[in-house]
Amino acid sequence: MNKFKISKNSSKNLENLSTIIFNSNKNLKPLKFKNQNFISKSLSVNSFSTKSIKDSNGLNFFNPWSKQNNLKPLFDKILIANRGEVACRIIKTARKLGIKTVAIYSDVDLESRHVNMADEAYRVGAAESTHSYLNIEKIIQICIQSNSQAVHPGWGFLSERAEFAEKLKQANITFIGPPSSAIVSMGSKSESKEIMTRAGVPCVPGYHGPNQDPQFLKNEAEKIGYPILIKAIKGGGGKGMKIVFKPDEFDTQLESAKREGQQSFGDGTVLLEKYLLNPRHVEVQIFGDTLGNYVHLNERDCSVQRRHQKIIEEAPAPGLNSQLRSELGLKAVAAAKAVNYVGAGTVEFILDSSEKFYYMEMNTRLQVEHPITEMITGQDLVQWQLEIASGNPIPLTQEQVPCIGHAFEARIYAENPRRNFLPDVGKLIHVKTPQENDSVRVETGAGTGDEISVHYDPMIAKLVVHSPKDRISALKLLNQKLHEYQIIGPSTNIEFLKSLSAHPEFVAGKVETGFIDKYKHELFPTCPTNPAEEVIINASLYSAMKEIGTRNSRNLSIAEGRCPWDTLHGWRLGGTKISRKYEFCVLPDHISSPPTQPSQVTMSFSPDKPNPTFTSFEACVSGPEKATPSIHHVKAFDVVKHKFELFDSGHNGQEVVTIVDGKRSLINHVTQDLNGSNSFSEKHHIFARGELFELVVPWPQWKLQLLKDKVEQRTNSNQIRAVMPSKVIKLMVKEGDQIKAGDGLIVLEAMKTEVIVRSSIDGTVGDIQVEPNGMVNEGQVLINIK
Repeated sequence: MNKFKISKNSSKNLENLSTIIFNSNKNLKPLKFKNQNFISKSLSVNSFSTKSIKDSNGLNFFNPWSKQNNLKPLFDKILIANRGEVACRIIKTARKLGIKTVAIYSDVDLESRHVNMADEAYRVGAAESTHSYLNIEKIIQICIQSNSQAVHPGWGFLSERAEFAEKLKQANITFIGPPSSAIVSMGSKSESKEIMTRAGVPCVPGYHGPNQDPQFLKNEAEKIGYPILIKAIKGGGGKGMKIVFKPDEFDTQLESAKREGQQSFGDGTVLLEKYLLNPRHVEVQIFGDTLGNYVHLNERDCSVQRRHQKIIEEAPAPGLNSQLRSELGLKAVAAAKAVNYVGAGTVEFILDSSEKFYYMEMNTRLQVEHPITEMITGQDLVQWQLEIASGNPIPLTQEQVPCIGHAFEARIYAENPRRNFLPDVGKLIHVKTPQENDSVRVETGAGTGDEISVHYDPMIAKLVVHSPKDRISALKLLNQKLHEYQIIGPSTNIEFLKSLSAHPEFVAGKVETGFIDKYKHELFPTCPTNPAEEVIINASLYSAMKEIGTRNSRNLSIAEGRCPWDTLHGWRLGGTKISRKYEFCVLPDHISSPPTQPSQVTMSFSPDKPNPTFTSFEACVSGPEKATPSIHHVKAFDVVKHKFELFDSGHNGQEVVTIVDGKRSLINHVTQDLNGSNSFSEKHHIFARGELFELVVPWPQWKLQLLKDKVEQRTNSNQIRAVMPSKVIKLMVKEGDQIKAGDGLIVLEAMKTEVIVRSSIDGTVGDIQVEPNGMVNEGQVLINIK
């Protein structure tokens, strides 16, 4: 097929080009090559519009370049040096602009969504980031091999690596981002603060010099005054950042910050800052072009964080007066001008209780949370990046930048909020997202069947909502859509986000960086151990229907004159009823608390009454806290086919209507086999009325007795075990050391985050079964305590 260059001066040319490309490709099939490092896909080009561009989510963005003349053509093909939702987001915009995309993938990402979305995909290396998404030489080699004209780094990985931008320039490949000089200046937190001071941008007091001697830094910390914030000068995303409240914590935290900085960014140099208690974190989105034009696109509030990482963001920032908003924007633009900035950047400030603001850092890339700025401005910021990198001017003056309504973004992570937001890994067994529309976006690179890997950031998706009215309307929409979001697999923070978005102080806009710690008890309430009986009945009803269905492969029924024993294995005939007993334990908070004592539900029906598809039952519920059993009348049918048809035993995520004592409920029911468990055989996940309930089916007592030794070994507090797949970074003790409960024993690293494993008991360190730099599996014994 011939190559075409897109001229933006004629909408007719665009329409013709769209028609030519579509017609010439409609019969194409994916090509197969002997070289399995390369995947080619047939080209798909969406319809073009010169006034507004509708992305693949169905969202309309105003196209501000539609009325401009003498624009330079965009790239024909770009490589995206990233993965997951980052790459997917960039591909969407490139696709609607007619730009071909090249994806790269590590060994664990071969079947990932971004690989399937791109026009071409190339293997970049092994799973570990240093061998794949941080492999500069290999990525440039793929650029040349694929004839890519430019590289979009996304956010994270190489997006703020000046060396990468410079090497691309040397290879005559455009880096879609700022010049390497700006990355160097603003990427160094110490140098950037010096530049900001000269530019008249206020900075937090601290030490930003080159002397990295630990004792010197400790002395500087004493001068500044505790609490102190230690920051890796090239850090970001909470990595290489430690708060120190007391002098005796300084050495350990300094060492950890340096190590994280070296591992994540290749530089262990740190700076010190006075840590402001309970400030707000407000950032400003800026753009600069190659012609010397600069604008800001309003501010965002990112105050609510855990582990110094953002968890929920909103735009515009609540509660700021117009003068303060204007000053923040002016200082952000001044920061960009000071380094001749080009492209998308974010200038981050902290506000103290008196609303004085201080420069914190500048991120020389597009941010994770950029969609909320897109929602309030109607602008596609990835398109802005592509246009500016092609040499086109910023299309709007500062006065023309709109701010419409309010937007929120909630980051959905694979993590355990009740265990200090510890990252989690595993397969996504079931994912159901809210329906997307002009007000709701779901930015993700993962779905049902995908794996959340220990090698990368644990973010699963971003839920973005917008209201053209006000903050309260947007927040109500966010909470509603969080209740519609369903994920089964690794632990997630969805339940926590529901609690956070409904908290009265958050609703009132009283946000600060210490919000989660301040309201911890309200955000993590004690979970009820006895949910409504309806939940346990629904689990039993589902089990009964599933059991009958999977054993009735020939669609037999009593109404056809068949014997019930042809299908009802495990059911018992007693008196005039056929019955089956089910037993469930409730998991109160889905994650951390032990299961409750089991409740029993006996499902029964009369064989002489009409019940051809076994959908009507009598349920008798008994349990440890029930003085007398209760009787309920229940029914179920498939919501799609209006009857509960037989289905394969592996079928999950079925949407079912249940009727318990006349009350109708729509539920999604997912079952999970727990054959690897020493205590339970199956887990039931029930989504009903926007809430998730989890129950487990216990093994019978005779089997638990056989497994007694294994169960005792698993619960032995004298054995320190890994809570997830991790890398051993450092041993903090040696054999024979006397320790107290709470003492640090070992430093593990997973998903780019360091975790100190502490002892739960007093004792003496016994056998140490791991070594630094080794990999450990979940549940593996690390250290024995005597």
